[in-house]
Amino acid sequence: MNIILAIFLFLTPIFLLLSWGRRSSKRLPPGSLGIPFIGQSISLLRAMRANTAEKWLEARIRKYGPISKLSLFGKPTVFISGQAANKFLFTSDSSTISNRQTQSIRMILGDRNIFELNAEDHKRVRSALVSFLKPESLKQYVGKMDKEVRRHLEIHWQGKQQVKVLPLAKTLTFDIICSILFGLERGGRREAVVACFQEMIEGMWSVPINLPFTRYNCSLRASERVQNMLKDIIREKRVELEHKAASPHQDLITCLLSIRNEDNEEALTVNEIVHNVMVVMVAGFDTSSVLITFIMRLLANEPAVYAAVVQEHEEITKSKPSGEFLTWEDLAKMKYTWRVAMETLRMIPPVFGGFRIAQKDIEFGGYLIPEGWQIFWTTSITHMDGSIFPEPSKFDPSRFENQTVPPYSFVAFGGGPRICPGYEFARIETLVTIHHLVTQFTWKLRADNSFCRDPTPVPTQGLPIQLMPKKQLY
Repeated sequence: MNIILAIFLFLTPIFLLLSWGRRSSKRLPPGSLGIPFIGQSISLLRAMRANTAEKWLEARIRKYGPISKLSLFGKPTVFISGQAANKFLFTSDSSTISNRQTQSIRMILGDRNIFELNAEDHKRVRSALVSFLKPESLKQYVGKMDKEVRRHLEIHWQGKQQVKVLPLAKTLTFDIICSILFGLERGGRREAVVACFQEMIEGMWSVPINLPFTRYNCSLRASERVQNMLKDIIREKRVELEHKAASPHQDLITCLLSIRNEDNEEALTVNEIVHNVMVVMVAGFDTSSVLITFIMRLLANEPAVYAAVVQEHEEITKSKPSGEFLTWEDLAKMKYTWRVAMETLRMIPPVFGGFRIAQKDIEFGGYLIPEGWQIFWTTSITHMDGSIFPEPSKFDPSRFENQTVPPYSFVAFGGGPRICPGYEFARIETLVTIHHLVTQFTWKLRADNSFCRDPTPVPTQGLPIQLMPKKQLY
């Protein structure tokens, strides 16, 4: 039986290549699918963990050009790169290119999440998420987020001589997620969720071999536990809403439960709520914590930038009564800080890349992308393109002044109609946290500047820093 399976796996890609060659006069992109099922997955993952993934991609582009074929995570794939490729991906309709993550991500996050839906389902779920994540709705949560940040710093930072930034940033962002996205307060239940959640995300970029003790298998089992916990919370929130004991805008889950269709029924199924809350959890947990961590690293290495950020935040502090929470209007004054954040995202994007699926045979760049194949894109190719960003290795927040960045070249949050709906949430979370860090502390790095990707950037030793409290003058 094993021999038959091996022969099948070996012959399948050859048969598919021959059949696609007969279907179209356009040729497939250059490259190789590699070993059946495994392909280049292990090679790419090793490069990410060694922080050589950008060089891995650049070598591929030098060899094959900006379009090439390979096999990643069990699927034949076309890698496309450059500004035109980004525009093509982010503006194509769902009948041409649909959202589709790798099998490992799809199985762990669930098949009803926004990255897997198309056409009317995608529009319906995205609209529901945006109803909570749009700026007009998030304004009311700035003070609550401020409270979470203050409490976190008091518990984990104040009085400490040395801390590791990334683990603490992850603790903070998950506390914010628990509080604001599904109203789960501190205690044993929140701790149980975070433990399962951390185990779940470890296998999201992995070869989908579901055998005991593999990373993928452990993540699948943790995902099931997280989903069951969320279903319990949904049941409780539904009862609270029915008894008028909760506001529709209390948190993300109550907001999603409150949305009704034309027949006055819940617009989203339980699985759609669970799977999309998990997506928001992953995005808010990883993206924001990595961004905050690397802003702190870059501020430690760039004294002039640090001084400008501190000045911006001290002026805000001076203008407010002591102890008053930050407001939406305060965040609007943090323009330079957000440019620093954008430049950090350009140089070290938390999201390395993503996947789409060709819904039909597509011609792009003179090559055929066959129906059913994955399309793989990455952020760093345009972010580090010297023709778009001169001296790309130089940290320069002024690049983001006056909206002068060409469209579809900065894609840390996606682009066009497919821009991340959680963009504003991440902005608020980051600005509030940086405000309190730079007004309460100064710091020095206690490790080198190296990092790996697993799959998000992880600095050496979690970025240990020597912490020095500031005198509170305001």
